[in-house]
Amino acid sequence: MSGDYSEEKLSAISDAVDSWETTTLSQALARSPERKHPFLGHTDRVIRRLYTPLDVKDLDYANDLGLPGEYPFTRGVQATMYRGRLWTMRAQTGFGGGEETRERILKLMKAGEIGLSLDFDLPTILGLDPDDPLSRGEVGRTGLNVSCLDDFESLFDGIPLDRVNTSMTTNFPAPILFAMYLAVAELQGVAWEKLAGTLQFDLLKEYGAQNCYVFPPRAALRWWTDLVAFSVRHAPRFNPCSFWMMPQGRAYVSPGYCLGWAFSKDQTYLDAALRAGLGIDEFAPRISFLNSANIDFFESVAKLRAARRLWARIVREKYGAKDPNSCKFRVYYPGSADDLSASEPLNNIVRATIQVLASVLGGANAIDCGAYDEAYAIPSEQSALMKLRTQQIIAHESRVADVVDPLGGSYYVEALTSEIEADARGFMDEVERRGGFVACLEQGWFLQLSAQDAYRIQREKESGERVIVGENAFCLEDQGGEHPLELHETDPALEQRQTERVRQVRARRDGRRVGDLLARLGDAARGTDPMMPLVLEAVKARATCGEIMGVLKEVWGEYALSNVF
Repeated sequence: MSGDYSEEKLSAISDAVDSWETTTLSQALARSPERKHPFLGHTDRVIRRLYTPLDVKDLDYANDLGLPGEYPFTRGVQATMYRGRLWTMRAQTGFGGGEETRERILKLMKAGEIGLSLDFDLPTILGLDPDDPLSRGEVGRTGLNVSCLDDFESLFDGIPLDRVNTSMTTNFPAPILFAMYLAVAELQGVAWEKLAGTLQFDLLKEYGAQNCYVFPPRAALRWWTDLVAFSVRHAPRFNPCSFWMMPQGRAYVSPGYCLGWAFSKDQTYLDAALRAGLGIDEFAPRISFLNSANIDFFESVAKLRAARRLWARIVREKYGAKDPNSCKFRVYYPGSADDLSASEPLNNIVRATIQVLASVLGGANAIDCGAYDEAYAIPSEQSALMKLRTQQIIAHESRVADVVDPLGGSYYVEALTSEIEADARGFMDEVERRGGFVACLEQGWFLQLSAQDAYRIQREKESGERVIVGENAFCLEDQGGEHPLELHETDPALEQRQTERVRQVRARRDGRRVGDLLARLGDAARGTDPMMPLVLEAVKARATCGEIMGVLKEVWGEYALSNVF
């Protein structure tokens, strides 16, 4: 690192490496050739044989690494990291209706979880009520079904909202679900200022990652800024947006592509918020991120360190942030489900452990890991507990959380961190040359890149070049494809139960008041008035998620994938 090695010392190291290659290394290779050439990382990144001070000679410790809790936060956003407080241990859960998910949450809380992480089903994510024809067969199947305030009341019955940290994995209906959360807090007598949690409210990622989009991109930005402005002023401890950092292709795209795609997208939000009159130091401290650790241990560690440094530099240098908290990259870093296999599912416990360890040594703020049965169904009660126990054992028994950034200074980790940051900047520059993130979405460029990655990965798996233990290598002949797992099963009566509930809500509410509030919301969407106060009032009046989304669809329209081709 700069200042650590003089030119004379670097020259001596270079000579020593040259001598090693011509003697010790060449003799070793003559006796036993290496297993393969080249060695490739999880995302086809070339891994060199050896890393030395020569690979970090341009790294300036003070400016590129610094100390934990200080800019540029490469070594962590807190000075003591896990020595002060462990990461938030989340166990994503959500299935059926509010009652079923509540029962699972209470059991996990008893086992030591305080970070609730709610996954919603497809109808809820798309803003559809359970009695919508498009919801048929999907209610509660892939997550929790919510359509009205009654659902949220049953979900959080007996769970004090001022004592938990709640993350909600939803996107376009997020302002509606957040309004329900605020309304439940009022019913519990909990002040909004005491609420802590996160909304995964990253709408632009839907057009190139999960494809659960509803409104066109430019309308989505209006919806986003409206919620963020309301949240930072009325619920200051709640994170109104968790920026998703995984393009379509997810764990298999290069880390440079991953960060470049994400930060190009995220700057689009920052620009929209500034145009809406928010100051960078007003809302940036409440932004969080969601990325994922993959099975490539060192790549996952370095990606997280590079992300912290790059985000800090963007927010300070480009946007002029003065508050150090605006520059902090606070991230939920679960293990990627893409690495899990349906073959020999208990192997997934090992994969998840590696991912969690990478998240910890990378300095994540909140962590979860995949369940061993996730390739088959929503995690069972047993596998959900195993996810939590994996984190607890690493936290309390392994001692890896006792040192701040223990991999800092590794020639390999530092070189890889800088390589990823440089690649990300190059990708961001390319996005700008193409007209910006929204333009790239509308042109379908990201989808083209993702399709290329998906094709490459599938070919590598089929050829055996990408080894998946128990799936395409070291397979047992007598497995017969049968795995004695107790899998989660969706209650077949749930859809009818949820449908009946929402119909009863419509029957007993003040329909005239709901209609008036929805009409006023439509007017606000057409103009420039704030929408969130009207959404909150509509939710309290028992308007449903589908009704509120329906009004906005009438105003803004719906986006279609064919628009980009």
